Amino acid sequence: MSRTLNKVMLIGNVGKDPDVNFTPSGVKVAQLRLATSESWKDKDGAVQEHTDWHTIIAWRGLADVVERLVHRGSRIYIEGKIQSRSFEDRDGNKRYVTEIVADNLLLLDAKKVDHLSGSGEPEHHEVAPATDSEDIPF
Repeated sequence: MSRTLNKVMLIGNVGKDPDVNFTPSGVKVAQLRLATSESWKDKDGAVQEHTDWHTIIAWRGLADVVERLVHRGSRIYIEGKIQSRSFEDRDGNKRYVTEIVADNLLLLDAKKVDHLSGSGEPEHHEVAPATDSEDIPF
């Protein structure tokens, strides 16, 4: 028996506020774009940087959390699986997309400083795993 693993873990910054919609059957789904960057020095010693943009999909309860707590600029940890799919666009062209279907989400943003306590500790919200997926309505 062969075994396989489809696991993705990303830490990055949200590029814009998430889009939240419902499938025709009424299931909530959130989509967001997450930027991950790496930097290095080239052979001349100049710092180079590369940013990858990932499409993240969250379903049901996780979509609720994304809608309430995730915004443009949020720093988050996403855990999930990579999924590819194809669809036909409005002009009849076949399009292919690769997405990360989120199972877990951890908010990594620092809390707003409380003027009474002065606390600025990072805020960690771990969210229960999401399951199932349906066709994305957008």
